Amino acid sequence: MWAFLCGAVASGATSWSFADIGLVILGIIMAGPVLCGFSQVINDYFDRDIDAVNEPYRLVPAGLVSTTQVFITLTILLIAGLIISSFLNLRVMYFVIAGQLLAVLYSAPPVRAKRNGWVGNAMAAISYEGLAWMAGHAAFAGLTWPSILIALLYSLGAHGIMSINDYKSINGDKDGGVSTIPVLYGPQKAAWLILITMNVAQIAVIAAFLYWQIWWIALAITIILLVQLPTQRNFLRNPGENYLKFSAIGVSFYVWGMMAAAIGLRLVG
Repeated sequence: MWAFLCGAVASGATSWSFADIGLVILGIIMAGPVLCGFSQVINDYFDRDIDAVNEPYRLVPAGLVSTTQVFITLTILLIAGLIISSFLNLRVMYFVIAGQLLAVLYSAPPVRAKRNGWVGNAMAAISYEGLAWMAGHAAFAGLTWPSILIALLYSLGAHGIMSINDYKSINGDKDGGVSTIPVLYGPQKAAWLILITMNVAQIAVIAAFLYWQIWWIALAITIILLVQLPTQRNFLRNPGENYLKFSAIGVSFYVWGMMAAAIGLRLVG
C-alpha cells in the first residue's frame, strides 16, 4: 500500500483533487487488501504444514477455514485485482498480472521459490516494493528511469527486510526444507546480511539524489538512515530477541525514506 502511494507521489502527476485522491485510495485498496491479500492467502495455504509447527493457531492449520473457502477467496481477490487495475489503466494491469504470477511462483509447488531465501526474498521484494511503486507511478503518468531506479533500489533493501519475518519460524522452516536467510546462515550472520542490504540500498538512493543535485532530499534520507542505526545495533546484539522491535521501528524509518525519495523525484528533471 505504501509503495503504491510512493509511486503515485513520485509520478509528479497527482494533485489534491477529489478525482486523484479517489484514484490513489482505489490503488491502495488494490495493492493492500486485494493483491497483498491474494499473496498472503496463497502463502498461508501452502505453508500450512510449516505453520502447524510454528503457528498452529493460524486459520488454515487450525482447520478454521476449508480448502474450498481458501480457493473461493483467492478467486475473488484475483478477479478484483484485475478489475481494479484495468480501471486504473492497462499499464497498471500489467504490473498486477506480474505480481500475481510471482505470488503463485513464490508459494506454490512445483516452483515454491520461497524454499530459497535469496530467490524467494527477491521475488517478494520486487512485488511488494518495486512493482507496487511502479504501478502507483504508472496509474498517473508514464514511468521514468529515475523512478524505476529508486523503486529497484528500495526493492533491494526490502530483500533484507523480508528476512526479518523469518526469525519467528526458523525451526519450522528447517523441518519443512525452507532455506530462509536465517536458516542458511544462522541468526547472527543473517542479521548482518539484512542490515548490509538495507543500508547499501539507502546509501545508493542518497547517492542518486546527490547526482541529481537535490541536496535536501539526500540530506533527509541520510538523517533517516542515521536514526535507524541505534535500533540496528540492538538488532545485531540479539537478533532472535530483537527482530520484532527492529521490524516495528527500523523498518518504519526505512519506508519514510521511501516517501522522502518519492517527493524528491517530483523535482528530478
